[in-house]
Amino acid sequence: MTAEMTAPAWMHEQITAEQYDSWSDEQCAGIEIVDGMVVVSPSASKRHNRLARFLANALESAAGPDWNADTDFDVRLQDVPLTNRRPDVVVYRADTIDITPTRPEHVLLVVEVVSPGSETTDRIVKTDQYAKSGIAFYWRVEQAVTGVPLLYTYVLDPAARAYRNGDVFTGVVKVSAPFQVEIDLGRI
Repeated sequence: MTAEMTAPAWMHEQITAEQYDSWSDEQCAGIEIVDGMVVVSPSASKRHNRLARFLANALESAAGPDWNADTDFDVRLQDVPLTNRRPDVVVYRADTIDITPTRPEHVLLVVEVVSPGSETTDRIVKTDQYAKSGIAFYWRVEQAVTGVPLLYTYVLDPAARAYRNGDVFTGVVKVSAPFQVEIDLGRI
């Protein structure tokens, strides 16, 4: 193994919130921290990114002035051990735009677009982590073989700190309050 192929030491050590906060945006791009350990994710496909952007744009336009919808930034689920997740889409309170890190209490909804290799993480691990952190809504988008994505919705049961299954949508998605938006997933 050559020197270029050796993983940096920080990939084998538990990272603290203070260490992570000192890293540049470039160092943090494309990684998540789970229980203090760095998790590197492969780059998403164009279809994955397009679907996430489409959903973020639709949610942003429907959310009104109190909420923002964005892609590609960390949500700090816990400080010790450090757990930062980077959902594909995050709907968060507009008045917290300059607060870093974004915390679960700032977030209304997280969306994960499932890619090959992330199925178990998106279907089980992240669902549990987002629920335990208190995020009210979780959407999981499966890229079906038919080309028409399936959208699974989950609603938090605050007492159990677990999600209960919501509706499953395909094609046109009609979202009720607070968003009241119709999303045509069949066009992605």
